[in-house]
Amino acid sequence: MTTHNITTQSVSLEKPLINYLLPFGSSLIASILRLILGVVFIALLAQFRIEIGPVPITGQTLGVLLIGAAYGLSLGTFTVVAYLIVGGLGLGVFAGGASGWSVLQGATGGYLAGFVVAAALVGFLANRGWNRNVVLTIIAMLLGNMVIYVFGLAWLNKIMPSFQATLQAGLTPFIAGDLIKIAVAALLLPLVWRFVAPKK
Repeated sequence: MTTHNITTQSVSLEKPLINYLLPFGSSLIASILRLILGVVFIALLAQFRIEIGPVPITGQTLGVLLIGAAYGLSLGTFTVVAYLIVGGLGLGVFAGGASGWSVLQGATGGYLAGFVVAAALVGFLANRGWNRNVVLTIIAMLLGNMVIYVFGLAWLNKIMPSFQATLQAGLTPFIAGDLIKIAVAALLLPLVWRFVAPKK
């Protein structure tokens, strides 16, 4: 069966890539362990931070999209939700080691909420084999990024003086960096599949 058939014709879902990378089995304990590792992964990438205004450049977006692509719809979504919960409860997992519910309510709150939907969307597409193909991975990552932008800009616009100011603070500075992140993911994911998972 070809990748094209997987993504457009087959109703069967891909086994998540993380199950091959961390072959702990399919028990609840195994899923919890993968979830914890996923939260740590996003938290580590979040510490790569460049202050440019109310919304900093961080590695969070890449982490969230990779979690969605590697974990699939269910576990990917739960992992990002868990990341937001532990950050809200006080663990310094957000960008710059920040934590607390005030972060979720601040200028970046919309982007953080968008992370959940983006991980779910990318995970949904990954379950259908999109992360095995460079072009489809790019499309999935672009769609995930667009979701994050929509949520982030809608929230940020409430506290900015104009929509133009919102775009200048919350969109324009990130486009080039996000395209680089997407390119990295698009090259990395199909390559990892090639080495760790059975061929279709």
